[in-house]
Amino acid sequence: MNSRRQSGQKVSRPPRRLERVQETSAGGFVLAADGSIRVALIGRQHRSGRIDWCVPKGHPEGSESLQEAAIREVAEETGLEVEIIEPLGQISYEFTGSGKLISKTVHHFLMRQVGGDLTVENDPNHEAIDVQWFELDSIDEVLSHENERRLARGVIEWVQRNGGSSAG
Repeated sequence: MNSRRQSGQKVSRPPRRLERVQETSAGGFVLAADGSIRVALIGRQHRSGRIDWCVPKGHPEGSESLQEAAIREVAEETGLEVEIIEPLGQISYEFTGSGKLISKTVHHFLMRQVGGDLTVENDPNHEAIDVQWFELDSIDEVLSHENERRLARGVIEWVQRNGGSSAG
C-alpha cells in the first residue's frame, strides 16, 4: 500500500496542544443605594455585534486581594463606589484566546453602592461599552451567561431574606 497522499485526500495532523494558562478575576453584583431592587450590569460588545450584559469583573493587580480587585474593577467598569456585603461564590470556565487554553476562575461578591454614578468612562481597557441598572426580577432574561444567571439567583435569595434592602 502506498503511504503517499492520493490526490484529493486530506492529510490529518495530530491536534495541536494548546498551552494552558490559569487566570483569576473578581467582581460582583452591585445593589443600588436608592433602595430599589436593581443591580448594575455592564455591556460588552460581542464579536457578532450584539451586546452581552454581564457582571463587572477583572484581574487582581499587584498584591490586591480578591475583594480589593472586585471593588476596583466595579469602580472602573461602572463608576460606582461599592462595599462588599458577602461572597456569592465562584465560577470556572475555559476558553481559547491568543493560541492558549485559558482556565479562568471568577470570584463573585454581593455588593452595595455607597457612592458614584453609572459611567464606563473610567474603564482603562474600554471593555465595557455601556452600564445600566436592571431590575433584579428581570435579571435572568438580561444576563448573557448561564453561570452568572445561577449566581444571580443567590442575589435574589439574599434580597428576599433581607427584606429587599441593601442598606447596611
